Amino acid sequence: MTLPIGATAPDFEAETTEGKIKFHDWIGNSWALLFSHPKDFTPVCTTELGALAKLKPEFDKRGVKLMGLSVDPVDRHAKWSEDIMETQGAAPNYPMIGDTDFNVSKLYGMLPASTSGDPLTRTPADNQTVRNVFIIGPDKKIKLVLVYPMTTGRNFQEILRVIDSLQLTAKHRVATPADWSQGDDVIIAGSVSNDEAKTIYPQGWKEPKPYIRIVPQPR
Repeated sequence: MTLPIGATAPDFEAETTEGKIKFHDWIGNSWALLFSHPKDFTPVCTTELGALAKLKPEFDKRGVKLMGLSVDPVDRHAKWSEDIMETQGAAPNYPMIGDTDFNVSKLYGMLPASTSGDPLTRTPADNQTVRNVFIIGPDKKIKLVLVYPMTTGRNFQEILRVIDSLQLTAKHRVATPADWSQGDDVIIAGSVSNDEAKTIYPQGWKEPKPYIRIVPQPR
């Protein structure tokens, strides 16, 4: 089972393309995006890794660290990186875990606890459940889980939009409505009483129903 939102992201030690890391220490006081791939040298994932490399400045701006994962070893990640640069115009500029013992994939519910053997003998179909996105906050809690099929490339603009929403909620105790984007009106969170809301929003709010309190996006 995939880890639920609100659970503490399991800590782990792993070999990556940027050396050995301890996950919680690596996150520090930042946000983190952990995203997994079923196998190196797969077509959809090749496009994703290149797209994310190009978007890294946007994640940096938001204080979000990026970490990739595949069950293949780190030396294969380095060779795959050359293909990604050649075909996508950008190579991974963030660490990639070589999860050869399946430890992280098991901890995060992406592979069964019984999984074992040589990762190089496994096919992408064997690892098709290793196609997840986890957004993790500075408190090391899981804020979002997305699971994609192998044939659908991830929409990283949507992931950036979710991060913007999560960070806005963390700072201002507001929620974002359907199809929200930066600059749109937001909703006062249900955890904020009307009395408290009056001190935060002395100008008031729009209230089409008592449970929908709409205000401009806080800055």
